[in-house]
Amino acid sequence: MRTFRLGRGTVVCRKKIFSAELARTDFSSGALVFTDKNVLSLYGAKLNRYLRGIPVFAMEAGEKNKNEQTLFALLRAMAEAGLRRNSTLIVLGGGVPGDVGGLAASLYMRGISCIQIPTTLLAQVDSSVGGKTAVDFYGIKNLVGAFHQPSRVLVDPVFLSTLPPRELRCGLGEIVKHAALSGELFDRLTGQADLFDLSFLAEIVPQNIAVKAAVVKRDPLEKGLRRCLNLGHTTAHAIELADGTLSHGECVLFGILYEAEIARNLLPCDGDYLDALTALSRRVLAGSDLSFDAASAAGAALLDKKNVTEGNVALVLPVARGRYAEAELPFGEYVRELTRIRRSLC
Repeated sequence: MRTFRLGRGTVVCRKKIFSAELARTDFSSGALVFTDKNVLSLYGAKLNRYLRGIPVFAMEAGEKNKNEQTLFALLRAMAEAGLRRNSTLIVLGGGVPGDVGGLAASLYMRGISCIQIPTTLLAQVDSSVGGKTAVDFYGIKNLVGAFHQPSRVLVDPVFLSTLPPRELRCGLGEIVKHAALSGELFDRLTGQADLFDLSFLAEIVPQNIAVKAAVVKRDPLEKGLRRCLNLGHTTAHAIELADGTLSHGECVLFGILYEAEIARNLLPCDGDYLDALTALSRRVLAGSDLSFDAASAAGAALLDKKNVTEGNVALVLPVARGRYAEAELPFGEYVRELTRIRRSLC
């Protein structure tokens, strides 16, 4: 078992989360389980066994349901369950339930306790850790949200065994991003023959959490250092909006490919390192093809909430092993860079 402290919260990595952690937790002050219908079909029996009597509210699965309608339906369910200030929202699922549930917990009675139980690789290594919560709004990803640290994050490798390869690829997108910030993790990934091996992934989940937890602990509200966790994400979110068929992690991998090339063109960089980073991203993508309109994607990037200067696009770029740089590009230059790189990559 490995444990990480994040403010008043705790991240616990261990097997048998249901029996070892939840079954012995006191929920006498009231609780509600929030999940999605796909996860409920897989783990509903375990919920009944270990959390007997605690009501369950399940949303429709998918990013398209990460919206204000789902948020207020959950808040209504929390009120109907009679939750109080000392009650707990238990969130079981991937990044979408995690984000919606975390935001609901931050809003209900101005903030109640939340336990996150991430069931996808992406959620285990990234979205469940750090207290970022949000819903998509007005066509913009994560536009409405709040920082609300969960009281506990319970991470169990058993959940990985139910994930299809594409979900593993999605999580590996964030793992590669963490590797771009951590030389030690980068070496582990580049030295691993099968990146989709479940035993290997179970081993490196705690290492990924350690990378993110170290950053979040120093900058919980993203005032400075935590911006490094946006590496590759400006272009990733733009592609996500422009394409609509790729998962978040796949978009992150393409974002890393594009932003590594932007860094190579604009900044002093370690070229050999960028070659290795892009080769690693390509290995995970396994030949996936991407065709999108560069101007449309750039327009989506201009709406990104990370931008602080009107007309500029903010980027966090990889430059060397374990090093990154922040940059702002005028919109026109960003369009030209995306167009140039797309021609060279596709």
